[in-house]
Amino acid sequence: MTSLDKPTEETSADDARAVTEAALFEAFGGVRGMVETVVPGLLFVTIFTINKDLHLSAIAALAVSLVLVVVRLVMKDTVKHAFSGVFGVAFGVVFAMMTGNAKDFYLPGMLYTLGLGLAYIVTTLCGVPLIGLILGPVFKENLSWRTRNPGRKKAYAKASYAWGTILLAKCAILFPLYWWADTAQLGWVLVALKIPPFLLAVYLTWVFLAKAPAPIDVFAEMEAEEKAAEERERQAAAARSAEQ
Repeated sequence: MTSLDKPTEETSADDARAVTEAALFEAFGGVRGMVETVVPGLLFVTIFTINKDLHLSAIAALAVSLVLVVVRLVMKDTVKHAFSGVFGVAFGVVFAMMTGNAKDFYLPGMLYTLGLGLAYIVTTLCGVPLIGLILGPVFKENLSWRTRNPGRKKAYAKASYAWGTILLAKCAILFPLYWWADTAQLGWVLVALKIPPFLLAVYLTWVFLAKAPAPIDVFAEMEAEEKAAEERERQAAAARSAEQ
């Protein structure tokens, strides 16, 4: 192998960034996942702004969520992001219908955001950053980063703090609006804050993980151990046959 054929540190870094980008794209649903989270709320606030009809707005938002799930099923694509959107919209519809207050359509999602933001902070303080639990299986490292890869655990901690801070900052904007603004104002602000904070959190996660040590592929390790055990058994069997 010539010096030109040898992998360079720059090449390794580029590979690590590419793997990180692919994993983040898979974990968070990419562009399509973002669209599926925005469309129901956008449709709700658009219809409500025009005619102030809570029932029509809620039914339209729930219907489009179901359509997105059906489209994914027809295309035989993963439905976890679409299903999560359906459940979120369904809870919002139930809350709004029960109280008769259109703003309550957004309340379950806001409470979820608050709880998730706190979860990112608390789990990191407890030494088990939530983003590591989410991305560990995606990177095929499971929980190996907790005890075997301290640099990666530190990156997950930074990313989790970033997610928690961004989500709590978002809540600090939305909850006062829930009390003081009307439904249309709250809805449009919420739609506007749907994607930018998410993209910022994903970008910071990418920055932290791209600089972190490579993940330990525990699945490859298990496969190698199984092959080694099979080889030992084969050699033992061959030795017994030779002795006979």
